[in-house]
Amino acid sequence: MQNSPAPSAAAESRSAAKPRVLLVFIGLMLAMLLSSLSQTVLSAAMPTMVGELDGVDHMLWVMTAFMLASTVVMPIYGKIGDLIGRKGLLIAAIVLFIAGSVLGAVAADMSMLISARVVQGLGGGGLMILSQAIIADIVPARERGKYMGALGAVFAVSSVAGPLLGGWFTEGPGWRWTFWMNIPLGIVALAAAVFLLRLPKREHEKPRVDVWGMVLLTITTTCIVLVASWGGKDFAWGSTTIIGLIVVAVLTAVGFVLVERVTPEPIIPLHLFREANFNITTIAGLLTSVAMMGTLAYLPTYLQMTFGASATDAGLLMIPMMAALLITSIGAGQIVSKTGRYKWLPIVGSIILAIGLALLGTISPDTPLWVFCAYLAVMGIGLGTSMQLLVLIVQNTFPAREVGTATAANNYFRQIGGSLGGAVIGSLFTTRLASQLSERLPQQGGATSDMNSLTPALVHELPTAIHEQVIWAYNDALAPLFLYIVPLAIIAAVLLLFVKEKPLATTIEREVAVTAVPDSLQEVYPVTTGSVTVPESRELR
Repeated sequence: MQNSPAPSAAAESRSAAKPRVLLVFIGLMLAMLLSSLSQTVLSAAMPTMVGELDGVDHMLWVMTAFMLASTVVMPIYGKIGDLIGRKGLLIAAIVLFIAGSVLGAVAADMSMLISARVVQGLGGGGLMILSQAIIADIVPARERGKYMGALGAVFAVSSVAGPLLGGWFTEGPGWRWTFWMNIPLGIVALAAAVFLLRLPKREHEKPRVDVWGMVLLTITTTCIVLVASWGGKDFAWGSTTIIGLIVVAVLTAVGFVLVERVTPEPIIPLHLFREANFNITTIAGLLTSVAMMGTLAYLPTYLQMTFGASATDAGLLMIPMMAALLITSIGAGQIVSKTGRYKWLPIVGSIILAIGLALLGTISPDTPLWVFCAYLAVMGIGLGTSMQLLVLIVQNTFPAREVGTATAANNYFRQIGGSLGGAVIGSLFTTRLASQLSERLPQQGGATSDMNSLTPALVHELPTAIHEQVIWAYNDALAPLFLYIVPLAIIAAVLLLFVKEKPLATTIEREVAVTAVPDSLQEVYPVTTGSVTVPESRELR
């Protein structure tokens, strides 16, 4: 066994090797950017997109399809990554995402567009979960806060850049470029993964895949999202279809639990739920995701229809929220890395989020835009101080051999929340909008258009009297829904009071052969196997 380097030598080694770790992190940020952009770039383009494809009544599926597909595959990526390593999976996810982008760019109707979003989601789920899990492979928990904060900042940047790009493409070369733009980004991310990402080699036997668990989880997740999307809109809540979906979801969920109890390598091990911190942060993350995605998915559309903003302006008006999210996410990460304390931050963040949602629930077409932007900034502060730290708490709870599985399980339930949030808010919004329009619009021959073809441009060309009725219909259909979400953020804050603040690890624990750890990573952060500190190694993946 070699002795650890002297402090001065270790410091020099870390200083020399950190640029290599930063290159690894750049690759992960590119992958996260690719996935997060796909969830935001369509928001500003959606009204025109679905109007041209004659599918406003299927608008919610453009977002829901991606989230559903990515949610289903997250636990799969997490588990397989723990078994065989994550680099190859990350490359495969990028390739799959690019393929979905090409399909979306050439979509001729809503069915093809939604199918493309499913393919994108199958890759995007891997990009999201693997980026976070790989950070845990190379950075100890105490230092990980600032890296997780930076990943949260990537989401903030993409949330601003996405609507801006979506608006610019919609008003310029066309909304199809919201898909074409993923090709060069995907190629850059792919090159970064292939040439920059160097991870520990894993010693493993042939992996045993939990096929039945995957099948049952897929069916359960699909049924849950279909109930949220169709209930009260396409089908009555008491209809045979909705009741049947609920029954199937319950039965397959029970079957999934039974399978996970006996399978050798479950994709979501049930012992994860014995940890109080995992349960608390998972529920809090789910509730926060309902609030976040249920709000973000439809605000750009609201701005275009109600305030008369162009697609580009709708993206610009989201900047206050994402700037606040970016600054607080990075700041929260730095605070955690410097102090080692983290419990209070997501509690405060959840309370601020509740305040921001309550403020948004008061908006109307008469609200000054600067006031609206201030409300968005409040919401951004709340999200920035909570979301990414919940993942850190989960990763600090479990050993290295399970960090991918635990991270994936936490993100799975968070994505369930996002899927439900987007689907339920979207379903309520479209149902309430149809009701508001039918009540408000005068039925004068040719004065109104088919709702499925109602684009922002068409709305603002309507006669003044009808135009006023339409924008108030949009306002009254969406704004009150923000108030309905406030209790979710309050519940999350209360739950987080019970988190046990465990000390953040200062080393990376490995349960693999010493020769499997890259030199570049060990030079920056010490790696431990059991109680032995390993200063160096020689074999790279």
